[in-house]
Amino acid sequence: MLQLSFALSRHVLLRKRLLASCKRPAAFMSTLLINQPQYAWLKDLGLKEENEGVYNGIWGGRGELVTTCCPANDEPIASVRQASLEDYEETIKKAKEAWKIWADVPAPKRGEIVRQIGDALRKKIKDLGSLVSLEMGKIFVEGVGEVQEYVDVCDYAVGLSRMIGGPVLPSERPGHALIEQWNPVGLVGIITAFNFPVAVYGWNNAIAMICGNACLWKGAPTTSLISVAVTKIVAKVLEDNKVPGAICSLICGGADIGTAMARDERVDLLSFTGSTKVGKQVALMVQERFGRSLLELGGNNAIVVFEDADLNLVIPSALFAAVGTAGQRCTSARRLFLHESIHDEVVEKLAKAYAQVRIGDPWDSTTLYGPLHTKQAVMMFLDAVEQAEQQGGSVVYGGKVLNRPGNYVEPTIVTDLPHNASIVHTETFAPILYVLKFKTEEEVFAWNNEVKQGLSSSIFTKDLGRIFRWLGPKGSDCGVVNVNIPTSGAEIGGAFGGEKHTGGGRESGSDSWKLYMRRSTCTINYSKDLPLAQGIKFQ
Repeated sequence: MLQLSFALSRHVLLRKRLLASCKRPAAFMSTLLINQPQYAWLKDLGLKEENEGVYNGIWGGRGELVTTCCPANDEPIASVRQASLEDYEETIKKAKEAWKIWADVPAPKRGEIVRQIGDALRKKIKDLGSLVSLEMGKIFVEGVGEVQEYVDVCDYAVGLSRMIGGPVLPSERPGHALIEQWNPVGLVGIITAFNFPVAVYGWNNAIAMICGNACLWKGAPTTSLISVAVTKIVAKVLEDNKVPGAICSLICGGADIGTAMARDERVDLLSFTGSTKVGKQVALMVQERFGRSLLELGGNNAIVVFEDADLNLVIPSALFAAVGTAGQRCTSARRLFLHESIHDEVVEKLAKAYAQVRIGDPWDSTTLYGPLHTKQAVMMFLDAVEQAEQQGGSVVYGGKVLNRPGNYVEPTIVTDLPHNASIVHTETFAPILYVLKFKTEEEVFAWNNEVKQGLSSSIFTKDLGRIFRWLGPKGSDCGVVNVNIPTSGAEIGGAFGGEKHTGGGRESGSDSWKLYMRRSTCTINYSKDLPLAQGIKFQ
């Protein structure tokens, strides 16, 4: 009890110190990184000390000046002038006007312009990946991989631009044709989160563009430089093709801008990626005006390991899913269910694997694990560890803040909690893995599904019958249902999204393009008669 009290006191003191560091004026912390020689590549992305955070064919911004900081060392990078509500109003008008031009461009030509965007991103992929590492905090290979995802979606969208459309259906009436006509919704609002500041915009933007929509992007305020750098690349392609830059408008800002987008009837579809709590508020605001929303929210994802599993697959999969991106993916593994016969062996091997994880600067090519994004995230990590211990959990690895600059915490493994502990059912955006024992297939399938979110899940087994039960109606209720691979690391070819409190939206591949369009059923009479459907006579 004495040890727990001491630990709690230590956590309280640490939280006070973190809170104090959050409030330090960025301008007094050090000179801006953009002015230091080793970060000269930032200027190759078109960035400067003070950047304009509004683009609607021209750059501007009359709102607050926000300085973003590097999560790895707390140093300020550069500043972005956020949008005012006046900027928002001006930008949305320009975006709506730009749509009128873009909608008339043939879909294959739209695809060609999206192809050029992909090529332009390829040329800057290392610099953009470095910026993602610097401003968001994920390791360099993940930063580059995120930009590659946008490039891949552009490639995918190019082919899709020659395939979108509806079927010609048989009509029961002679001399009639029945077709489905797909048209763009109009203006797609895209609100993205800090953890994937490039890829999620790319999923939405490339597909929305080839469908004939204009886009209005609001990224996370803490990754505003990434939003500006990406938009500069996209804008140049649009301008080179002599189409309005406002087709891909940018509006950096906070909750006031997000609220305006959610309530604005001129935003025909609002794609929101973020927390379940905020997503619920967004959904209600959009629904109040009978608008359309696409929600990608939280995930409390589980890996289930049976006694016949190949542990050579399990250990690296659990490690990547729980520790990758410092546990800040919406698909990160939060729960690891182990069959009781292999529990102790897997925990021991996993703890050894955790001890081998190389922690360091995210832009160092040897680093596997970087910082959390903000000081607030560090405090949430500490709170979760504290609650887990209070609820009977044992921290078998990690659990502490690292004594170094930046927002570094130890990747953490917690055992001995029941499957229904409140902390286990709480999504914490941090590298905490709750390891839980199970006995039977039936109970663990139920435990996988008992949380409110339904994003990603994975099972490790060689039993073919069990695999298909897992994929079936009584198996996992998630939108991503994997077998013998991690919960994270989805490919762009499939539709991405989840069920329940994850929001139900689907982005990226498969038939996700349909969400960015409206469908009309059209019956064309090319005869000289007027037969009615169902054989009705009205004369």
